[in-house]
Amino acid sequence: MLELNDIDLNLLVVFNELLIERRVARVADKLGLTQPSVSNALSRLRKLLQDELFIRTSKGMEPTLYASQLAEPISVALTTIRSSLNQQPVFSPATSTRRFTIGMADVGEIYFLPKLMDRLARVAPHVSVSTLRNSAVNLRDAMEVGQVDLAMGFLPQLKAGFLQRSLFQQAYVCMFRQGHPLQGKRISLKQFTEADHVVVVSPGTGHAKADEMIERKGIHRNIRLTVPHFIAVGHILSNTDMIATVPERYAMECLAPFKLAYVKHPVEMPTIGINIFWHAKVHKEPGNQWLRNLIADTFSDAGKARARTTDRLPP
Repeated sequence: MLELNDIDLNLLVVFNELLIERRVARVADKLGLTQPSVSNALSRLRKLLQDELFIRTSKGMEPTLYASQLAEPISVALTTIRSSLNQQPVFSPATSTRRFTIGMADVGEIYFLPKLMDRLARVAPHVSVSTLRNSAVNLRDAMEVGQVDLAMGFLPQLKAGFLQRSLFQQAYVCMFRQGHPLQGKRISLKQFTEADHVVVVSPGTGHAKADEMIERKGIHRNIRLTVPHFIAVGHILSNTDMIATVPERYAMECLAPFKLAYVKHPVEMPTIGINIFWHAKVHKEPGNQWLRNLIADTFSDAGKARARTTDRLPP
C-alpha cells in the first residue's frame, strides 16, 4: 500500500498535465521541463503505481483505465492544494487585477460581453476577462483543472461535479433583413421551407439542438449557406433574402446594427435554459462567487426584476 511520503507531488502534476495535453512535448513546454524529464517522471510513476498509465498512440498519450479512474481525484486534490495556497480570504472588485476566463459560444459573446464589460468598467475597473469557446476545448476538463472559471450558455454536458444558476429561458425565432417579403407576417411552415436559409453549424454547443429538432420533425429546409459561427449571420442576412433560425436574445442585439427583423418561429420548439455553470471546487471561492453574482444581477430575469423594483423605490 502506497503512503503519501512514497510519492513526489511533482509526479502527480506531470500526470495531471498529461491527462490534459496528451503529448510529452506539450507538457514539458507547459511545465518548463525537458522532454526527458517528463518521460522520467512518467517512468517513476509507472513503477510506483504498477501500471502503464499512458499508451502512446497516433492521437497522443491515451490514458489506461486505471489512469482514467485516478484522473478526477488527483485533479481535485491538486486544485484544492493550489487554491489553498493562492486563495484570498476576500475579493475586492474595486482593486483586484484578476483575469477571469469564461467559456461561452460566439453567440454568447455577442449578447453578454458588451453589457458585462460596461458593468465591470464601473465596479471593477482593473479586472479583465478572456473568453474561450465552449467547443474549442474539453470544457469539463478545463473547468475541473481551473483553466476556465465559469461557463455560460446551454450546456447539458456539464452535470456531475458542476453547479448552475439560471439566467433566462431562450426561444428561437426567424430572422431576416428589414423589408423582407416575410416581414410583419406570421411565417407559415410552407413559407419557412420554401425560403433560402443560412444555418449555423455549431457542434458541441446547445444551439445545435434547434437544428436537430427541426430535422427530427422531418422538415426540409432549402439550405443555401452553412457557417461555423453566428458572427457573420447579421452581415449575411442584411445583404440577402435568406432567413436564419437564431436565439431570440441574439436577434434582439442584431436588429439595429444590421437593420434586421424577426418573427416567431413556425416550428414548435421548447425554450432552452441559459445558465451559469461552475465546478463544485470553486463554489466558495470569493472571486468566482462575486463574478457569478454580478452576471446574475446583470442578465438573469430575476436580477432585472430586482433592478426594476429598486428603480421604483422612493429616494
